[in-house]
Amino acid sequence: MTEPLRVLIVDDDFRVAGLHRDIVDARPGFRAVGTAPTLAAALRAVQEHSPDLMLVDAYLPDGDGVRFIASHPIDAILISAAADGSTVRRALRAGALSVLTKPFASQVLETRLDAYARFRNLLPEDHATNQEQIDRALAILHGGGEPVSTGRSATETLILAHLGEDEASAAEIAERAGVSRATAQRHLAALATRGLIEVRLRYGSTGRPEHRYIRPGT
Repeated sequence: MTEPLRVLIVDDDFRVAGLHRDIVDARPGFRAVGTAPTLAAALRAVQEHSPDLMLVDAYLPDGDGVRFIASHPIDAILISAAADGSTVRRALRAGALSVLTKPFASQVLETRLDAYARFRNLLPEDHATNQEQIDRALAILHGGGEPVSTGRSATETLILAHLGEDEASAAEIAERAGVSRATAQRHLAALATRGLIEVRLRYGSTGRPEHRYIRPGT
């Protein structure tokens, strides 16, 4: 069984830290190894738990979260109340994989955690990789989903398998396949363009048509 990814939460607001800890623990494949209200406590936690990922507040009582990220070779997401471009660019230069601005809904962090897990799966430490894997991993990490190619990708194969023989919406297919709705819509559009699926319109009570997808000849 694969060990869960270890996540350290560094935030001086104990309520926020606790909320983020609960979100992490609720995600399959993740485990919160602790919370740290200061950089000194975070350093001790890093040495004790060797986390795979850190969620680091930008401003802490004893220092700068961005500098802490820069000084530790550990994947990190910066969490900041500052949304200015300077902070974001400084965080990315320091090595942060992503930046979340406070406040944000729990679903936002859940999505970033899931993207991080897929990012790691596509770039395993002990295997050689290729450009396609790198591009796909970066697209997933940055919220763009998997890029659509002219060939049959793994995601398209997955979507076709979960489409089955019945008519379904993009939301239904996304839920079955375990991908985001936006990713499902992109790949469904590409499959329809190549004639591998058909698009039908269903009009509901609001009068706005819903796109439904089905295999040709079904």
